[in-house]
Amino acid sequence: MSAERFADAARTLAGIAARVLGWRPDEFWAATPDELAAALTVPGDPDVQPPEPQAISALRAQFPDTCGDT
Repeated sequence: MSAERFADAARTLAGIAARVLGWRPDEFWAATPDELAAALTVPGDPDVQPPEPQAISALRAQFPDTCGDT
């Protein structure tokens, strides 16, 4: 992909993220492509598959829920 094409695509996606998600530029640039895709995916979209149980378990191990811990 050329730099010009990338810049055009990034400008378009940044505009969509700003209008639809209320993201500021720093939030757009800090997001991964997967995070942006997830944020812009319509709930119930038949093309989106739920995460595998193994992926959920790995995330829970990496990011334990510590709410309420003292």
